[in-house]
Amino acid sequence: MTRIRQIASTHSTTLAKTASYYLIHISVAAMVAYAVTGNLMASLTLSLLEPTVQAFAFFFHEKAWERRAARRRETVLADLQPA
Repeated sequence: MTRIRQIASTHSTTLAKTASYYLIHISVAAMVAYAVTGNLMASLTLSLLEPTVQAFAFFFHEKAWERRAARRRETVLADLQPA
């Protein structure tokens, strides 16, 4: 359990953004699915399944962009070092 807490602490901003995105996505997906199907159970199922997968994808997408930004910072700093 300590490892999970460490990960949550280290990535708290990304996890908070992911949770916020997840709630918005579920709401929008439920409304769209209900408008298309007219079926409450089908809309709830669709609105929970697809955003859950998207939330995981978003988390890893965000981490990839953070790694990219860190590599760019390292490159800039290396270029500033005297030869």
